[in-house]
Amino acid sequence: MLSWMVWTTPVAVFFGCIVVMLIGMTILEIRSPSVLRKGFLPIATTRGDRLFIGLMCAAWINLAWVGLGDKVAAWLALPEEPSVWISFVASMLVLALILRKG
Repeated sequence: MLSWMVWTTPVAVFFGCIVVMLIGMTILEIRSPSVLRKGFLPIATTRGDRLFIGLMCAAWINLAWVGLGDKVAAWLALPEEPSVWISFVASMLVLALILRKG
């Protein structure tokens, strides 16, 4: 059933983090409903809005990293593509920034 996707450790960790975040945000929203606030994003957002925007950014960062891995390795004369763990950490930092300051 899930054979169409390559379930490597980084992919499983990435999706596991998303599941944990969704569960945590659901519990937080039930205990303390969020209100609209304005951060550096050009619109007023709730916690859920910022989570969605952050997850979309995280997905795009990871896709860009995978798609540009060959080119980065060639540009920097690396023997192999850079680790996807780098993009995972970068995407989680961007997600945290958007959740906190967005």
